[in-house]
Amino acid sequence: MARAKRHYLPGHVWHITHRCHKREFLLKFPRDRRRWIEWLYQARKRYSGLSVLDYMVTSNHIHLLVFDTGGRNVIPDSIKLIAGRTGQEYNVRKNRKGAFWEDRYHATAVESSRYLRRCIAYIDMNMVRTGVVKHPSEWEFCGYNEIQSPRKRKGIIDFDRLMGLLGFENFADLREAHFKWVESKMQAGSDETESKWTQSIAVGSKLYVEKIKGTLGFRAKGRKISSTDDTFELREGQVPYGVADKLDSGNTFPWNYRHNP
Repeated sequence: MARAKRHYLPGHVWHITHRCHKREFLLKFPRDRRRWIEWLYQARKRYSGLSVLDYMVTSNHIHLLVFDTGGRNVIPDSIKLIAGRTGQEYNVRKNRKGAFWEDRYHATAVESSRYLRRCIAYIDMNMVRTGVVKHPSEWEFCGYNEIQSPRKRKGIIDFDRLMGLLGFENFADLREAHFKWVESKMQAGSDETESKWTQSIAVGSKLYVEKIKGTLGFRAKGRKISSTDDTFELREGQVPYGVADKLDSGNTFPWNYRHNP
């Protein structure tokens, strides 16, 4: 299977998705989903540059929204810790051998402002789209509840960064707006997965996506920019998720994390 590659482009928001090996439901037990979140918290403590904006743990994959603060190893090292420890603990408990995760995670650069709002709502609505719960608040293992009711202990989300990226001056306004974004999605009643958030290289305005493509240089040759309404995306090749040979660039520092349980 081809290996996904990511790129070190500092100063961007990244929507990271990582699936269990062969899409197995290896996170079906609540204890394992809680352990993933616990290790996310530990990564936040260990790597001071890890800025978490949102997250979601499902039964067979995770979503992680982070801001790249400029440390080229912070994000890959964090995911190596979280994924590695979660998989190791599961394998020991189940007396299991073999890979827990897909070989590579996928990262999509997301422009801030309205595109970031849409991405957050997309992440929060994950378990509603699958029909597991009727409202995001009913799913314990996500950032929605932490934004609506911040933890007194072991907080994970970087609220100062999130407010800055979204243009809010205080947390109360952020929480109210976040609630409205999700309720708007609920009322729209769409259960369709938006592939742009999980299969693209970058999502945002035309100017933003063109800038990302330009930064990647000749390695972006053949990658097309497409649009839906006011949203543009730099697309990967039209192959199934987890199989694509993700874009690499000779003049960027690739995030070459590979998990070995």
